[in-house]
Parts: sequence; structure tokens; C-alpha cells
Amino acid sequence: MASPDAVGWPDEAVGFSFGSARDESRLVAVGLGWPRFPAQASHAAVQDEPPAQADQALSAVSRETDARNVSVPAEAQGSGTVRTRGKPATAAVSAAPAPGGGAPPLTGAADGHGGGVATADVPGSPPPPVTVPPQGRAVTPGSAPAASMSPARMTAMSPAQAALAALGETEREWPHPPSCRVLTIANQKGGVGKTTTAVNLAACLALHGTQVLVVDLDPQGNASTALDIDHRAGKPSVYNVLVDDQPLAGIVQHVSAIPGLYCAPATIDLAGAEIELVPMVAREARLNRALASYDASGLDYILIDCPPSLGLLTVNALVAATEVLIPIQCEYYALEGLEQLLRTVDLVKGHLNPDLRISTILLTMYDGRTRLAAQVADEVREHFGEVVLNAIIPRSVRVSEAPSYGQSVITYDPGSSGAQAYLDAAREMAFRAVLRD
Repeated sequence: MASPDAVGWPDEAVGFSFGSARDESRLVAVGLGWPRFPAQASHAAVQDEPPAQADQALSAVSRETDARNVSVPAEAQGSGTVRTRGKPATAAVSAAPAPGGGAPPLTGAADGHGGGVATADVPGSPPPPVTVPPQGRAVTPGSAPAASMSPARMTAMSPAQAALAALGETEREWPHPPSCRVLTIANQKGGVGKTTTAVNLAACLALHGTQVLVVDLDPQGNASTALDIDHRAGKPSVYNVLVDDQPLAGIVQHVSAIPGLYCAPATIDLAGAEIELVPMVAREARLNRALASYDASGLDYILIDCPPSLGLLTVNALVAATEVLIPIQCEYYALEGLEQLLRTVDLVKGHLNPDLRISTILLTMYDGRTRLAAQVADEVREHFGEVVLNAIIPRSVRVSEAPSYGQSVITYDPGSSGAQAYLDAAREMAFRAVLRD
């Protein structure tokens, strides 16, 4: 019952215990805290001394904390759960070496700049080791098949080695062409997959023992971005080669993630190159001269990524190459502009580069759910015949995600449908050249 003025604590005991209360005698002395009732001496005694059950619980927690050796910075790291992109399972970062693996404990995880080993919680199978990339990036999807390797070895593996291990590749090395093949990847329609094709074909070829150079001729510099090459404005780039006659060897950079892969980056300065090239003599052969003076004896492939236009930059690429690779999106609009591209190739072949030929056509962005995609694929095969690769690149979210991590899809998610399709296309290109020659 409440006090007569209906304010305050009841005058009688109400049947509940303050057994877990703290000692608040100092608060009571200044008029704060829980009130003490003279008739309930047991309550005061309980407040002055914690119960035996609380002492036991606190002691158990203290022993467990000491055994785990959890420090304040370690507690601030959170649960240590890493989400594998695109996988329903999560990967828990292990704080101790795996049994028999000898892997060191994860270090530097608090600031996101450390490396370590994570295990994916896949139902019905032993937890496979997954490499946690440095710089706080997400765990590379598709690396679960490499579970047979020890965590210590996985930690030291490069993305290229992890991709090959995940794929279980038996063909470690594809055949080398008799001489360096120079392919221009061109289509004046935008969004058909020119840059994506250049980057992923180059990565697949380089992973199988060939030396590949990607020349980024698109002012947007998307190929440079996908290969994790710095291409800020003012950096030495293809612009300086075309306009300032700088040697190509001075701008070529090695792609750190994939051995044998190199890139000549493009910057936004290249957007004004077409205007600056107009008054120059032999403006359509500037890239051809740069490649001729470059020592390509150690290269097997040079892939030139073109902008979505038929201007001077694309003409330079057609004059410098001996082969044309045309990616065609499996939609109706992609076929409309194809006639103009073929006419441009014929003009360049007739006046500037008699060795130029269309050697490869790759169908991209295939959506098997629509009849239109199948009809476009059939029409392209009927018209162009054997130059159309049997491999078809499907629509894939992984292919779109990979450039945001500075990777090709083959290193980002080797098990995805897009990675498998580009791997098949690159293999077909490599073996076709040997059989033809």
C-alpha cells in the first residue's frame, strides 16, 4: 500500500527481495538511493554484502576472462565475424592457429589493415580456410575449394594463385602464339562489355603462363581501374605517348595481383587527344609507331581497349592491330551499329592496315531467360560463322562487382558463372590461334 499522501514507497513489505542491490549507504546519507526500512534489517544486511551466488558468478567470469586474455583493444574489435560476399554463410576470423595448420593468430584486425585466415561456416562440410585480403577488403568469394591447403600457405598465396587453386585448374599453361598477337577490342556502341572483356581475357591468359599487355585507350580509364592501376590526371599515360611522343615503355606498369600482366593506363587527359591529334602528321598511326618502337619480344598478347566511338583513338587502335575482337551484346540495338563498325574496319584495311582482319566475335550479356538473346546469338553465328566463339558471357553480378575491388572477375570470384565463361573464351582464343597457325 502507498503512503497516505499517495507518494513514496509502501509502508509494508511487499514480498520482493533486494538481494542483488548494491551498497548505497552513501547515497542514502545524502538523501538519494533506495530507502531503508527499519523493520527490514535483512535488506540492509544484504545491501552491505553481496550474496554468495553473485560472488561465484563474478569469480567465474573473471577466470574465463583471464583464460581468454581479452584486452580492452581486443574487446573493441567486435565479434570478429567476416561476411563472405555473395555467400549465405559467414566466416569467423580465428584467433588461434588451426589444429595442424600452424597459422599465426590474426593480427592488425582492429584497424582493418591486417591479414589472417578465416573459416567459412558451410553446413555439412569442414570449414575451409578463406584468405582475408589486406586493406580491409571483403573476403574473396569462390576461394572455398582450396580447403585442402594449410592456412599458413593460404595466407601467403596471391590472388592469382588462390584463383587457380579454387578453379582446380589442370592446364597450368596454355599454348603460346608463334608471335605477339595484337588485338583491338572495338565496338562503337557503349555498354557492350569492351573493357570488361579486355580485362578478364587478359587476366585469364596471364594466369595460364602468357605475357599480356593491356593498352587502355578509353579516356574513362575503366580498364586501368579494373586492374588497380593509378590513372589520376597528370600521371604518365597513353595520352603522353600519342601527343608528346613519349616511349610506351615509360608508362607501362605491372599489375601486382597477376604475374605476367601489364597495363598502359589512360587518364582523363586522353579526352582531348582527338582534337590535339588533328593537325599532326600521320595522326592515325601514332599508336602503331609507339608499339613498333616498344620491345614486345617477351609478350604474347597486346589487347587494346577502345572508347565507344569510331574517332581517331579507335582508328589508331585499328591501324596498330592485326586482329579485331568485337564484343556483341545479345540485344537488338547491338546489331544496328555493327554495320558501321564493319565498314570502318574495311576502310582501315583498304587504306591504312592491309593485315587487319576480324578474328574473334564474343557474345556478351546473354540472358537465357529471353528469346531475344537466343535469336540474336543465332543470327550472329549464322552471319559470321566460325569467328564467333562458342563461349557466351552471361549476365553476372560478379562481373560488375569485380572492378570496384580493383580485380578481374577471375580473381574476385573464380567460381562465378562470369568467371567460368571468360575462362572458356580465353582458352578458346588461345587454342584457336595455335590450330589455325
